[in-house]
Amino acid sequence: MNTADEPQARPGAPVTHVLYLHGFRSSPRSFKAQRMAAWMQAHRPDVHWWCPQLPPSPREAVDLLLQGTADWPKDGMAVVGSSLGGFYATVLAERRSCRAVLINPAVEPARDLARYIGEQTAFHDPQQHFFFRAEFVDELRELHPPAITNPRRYLAFVATGDEVLDWHEMAARYAQCGLHVIEGSDHALSDFDAHLPRLLGFLGLQPSAV
Repeated sequence: MNTADEPQARPGAPVTHVLYLHGFRSSPRSFKAQRMAAWMQAHRPDVHWWCPQLPPSPREAVDLLLQGTADWPKDGMAVVGSSLGGFYATVLAERRSCRAVLINPAVEPARDLARYIGEQTAFHDPQQHFFFRAEFVDELRELHPPAITNPRRYLAFVATGDEVLDWHEMAARYAQCGLHVIEGSDHALSDFDAHLPRLLGFLGLQPSAV
């Protein structure tokens, strides 16, 4: 179900650099990150792929991303983010004027993550612990983009079955963007494979000719 006209891939330079951002307590080992990485390696090895492990501090995470993409062409770069990574993707898209694909993006992470202050474990490695500090909530609040300045740069996937975030809030935040509302599914978007072609199409990424 679509609730907004979905824009076509952006005109201009083709995508040459793709950044993938995982969510809270997640990692580059997430299912979606692995599936995208595998597709890129198999079909578009010519496109630069980067999926970093993000630090717990939001300020440090955004600084890492800005520094790591400093020499990327804004017309040729795209960022894909899931959950908290979707929030970071929005921050980056607003600062770099690049294309962004959001998957069940966090809209108010300062509010939602305040309850997680304290020691946390990583989803993909329970032996790995980190401390989510109170000041990180303030950092999220400071990073929050006040508005979406160019909705045509965005495509958002929002699942009505999301058990973590309110899909109505996500849909309202990105209502003027390319918005694909998925009936059912879940926060992890477990049926990601079914939506990958739409994501790649928005970015203008097709398998390279042999």
